[in-house]
Formats: sequence, C-alpha cells, structure tokens
Amino acid sequence: MTAAESPPQPLSPQFLNVGGIRTRHVTGGEGRPVVLLHGIGRSLEDFEPTIRALSGTHRVYAPDLIGFGYTDKPQVNYSLPGLARFVQHYLDAVGETRPVTLIGNSLGGAVAQTFAVIYPEQTRGLGLVNSAGFGRDVALALRLCALPGLGERLLAPGPASARRVTRSLFASPAFATPERVAHTLALARQPGAARAFLSVLRSIGTVRGAQAEWQAKLAGRLPALKRPTLIVWGDRDEILPAHHLEAARRTHPHAAVHLFTQTGHVPQIEREAEFNALLHAFLEHNRL
Repeated sequence: MTAAESPPQPLSPQFLNVGGIRTRHVTGGEGRPVVLLHGIGRSLEDFEPTIRALSGTHRVYAPDLIGFGYTDKPQVNYSLPGLARFVQHYLDAVGETRPVTLIGNSLGGAVAQTFAVIYPEQTRGLGLVNSAGFGRDVALALRLCALPGLGERLLAPGPASARRVTRSLFASPAFATPERVAHTLALARQPGAARAFLSVLRSIGTVRGAQAEWQAKLAGRLPALKRPTLIVWGDRDEILPAHHLEAARRTHPHAAVHLFTQTGHVPQIEREAEFNALLHAFLEHNRL
C-alpha cells in the first residue's frame, strides 16, 4: 500500500481553553519549539506527517485555529492580525515562552508572517508552505466565495463539494482518499464553519483576488526582521499558483526556496519524505 492510499495515522488531539475559546490541538516531542498552522477551512490533520516527523527532535504545537477544525467558532470579525493574536494566546495557554518557529500552509503561512511582524521577539524562524501573501491570483472558487450570498451557497456542505475541495489540494488524485474526503465533509459541517471561512476570506480578498494592501504591509516589514525563512511550493497548486514563488523570492531574497514537481497545495502530505527532509535540514542548519 502506498502513502497515497494509506489513511493518515491517528493523532491524539486534546482540548485546551485559550481565552475562553475551546481549542483543539496536538503537542508532542521535546526540543526547540515549532508551531504548525493549517490553511483556510482546514485542520491540524493537514500537518499529521510533519507532526510525526518533527516530534522526535522538536517540541511541536499544532492547533486548530480559531474558527476552523474543531476549535470554537465564535461570531467575530476574523482577520490575519486576529488569528495571529490567537496563536499568541495559544502559546500562553500551553506555557510556551520561548521564541518559536512557525510553519504555515496557505492561510497559515499568512498568519505566520503576520505573527512575526506583530511579535518579532517571539519569532525564531518561518516555514512558508504554498503560503498566502505573495500574489493576487487565487482559485476561482475562492474569489466567487467573496461575493455575498454566492459564497454562502457555494460553501453548503455535501459529499460532492467535499470531493472537489479535497481533490483540489493534490496534483495526484490518489491522495483524495475516501478518508480525506470524509474529513473535509466533517469540517464543513461544523456549526459556524462557513461563517468563519467567509469572514476570513472576505477580510483578505475580493472577487478579484487577494487584496494587495495587507500583502504590501507584510512585504514592507517582514524581510527587515531577517528571520531564517524557508519557502516551498508545489508546481501544480490549483489554489495559489506556483508563480507566487517568484514573488516570494523577490520579497525574501535571504530565504531558502524549493519547488516540488508534480505537487499540489499541500506538499507536506503529497511529498511527505522530501518535505520532511528539507524541513529538517532547514531547521538544523539555522539551529531552529
């Protein structure tokens, strides 16, 4: 049985009170701290292989962000600064006072960048995986979701939409397993999930794509911090196209970069062994 055919290994998530928000998370390992941040509408399961790989050498923290996964979804206006502040509150709740390396996929990458700008003294390094923040182009489905009314209809949960979403994450259809489709559907059916999704999406983008203003602010402040940074992409990403990597190179000339071939939006799953080897080398080289 191949990795694509095998279901994700079971995790042991727990719940933690983070400022009154019931927060689902996984922790493990000992060593320098690493925080893993998933994408929009997703959950910590998207980093399951990374959690397993890093917990032998690092202290790993993987929360479901506020509004996503199985964490509470209060009726608030979601934003990148708000999500970054939630990560800070989460670290307070788990008692982690050391500077951390943040590794974020998609929206999680934008949250990681925002955290670094707001809390530079608490940021040791960044790993940006097919990260939002480097271009306006996004998938048509996400742009349409920015439209009031239409977005609510498009996010109505169902088996067909769960299959489409799951399939869009990978270059190879073999990774869109029934187990992953079922997980996507379960996430979409969580009360308040669509509301939180749309609140975040509409705070950072419009029907024309990702807004340039917040990206320009990050680009203007983050490189000056000179934190060790790894930026990776999949060349067949249907969500955030791979040409964003070139913009990331220009914005972060000090960063290490890598393009995975025949790979979609979540290389940490689709290229598990290569991704983990690359990440380990980056962390060890920079003593993160």
